[in-house]
Amino acid sequence: QVQLVESGGGLVQPGGSLRLSCAASGSIFSVNVMGWYRQAPGKEREMVATITSGGSTNYADSVKGRFSISRDNAKNTVYLQMNSLDPEDTAVYYCRYVGPRTFWGQGTQVTVSS
Repeated sequence: QVQLVESGGGLVQPGGSLRLSCAASGSIFSVNVMGWYRQAPGKEREMVATITSGGSTNYADSVKGRFSISRDNAKNTVYLQMNSLDPEDTAVYYCRYVGPRTFWGQGTQVTVSS
């Protein structure tokens, strides 16, 4: 089993920044993909950003140029740096780990409001 512990969510003003962290523990496979997904009320869950164990990244068009995903393989931790936040970014953000099996974090609330 893999456990994902998320942190860093909260309330931020438009134009502000937040950094989310997700630490994975348990039976971690050396080759894996980790990422961040988000779900706003009444909307489907969508991919925000992913990163492979080799460092390849992928971003949703809506966050390109504003968000940056990174990882520390030694700590099995992935980060999401979110800049120039907009109210449209308000959602529950979920960490996802994909190895031999897929695991999800419980989510952390990000609210962008003045």
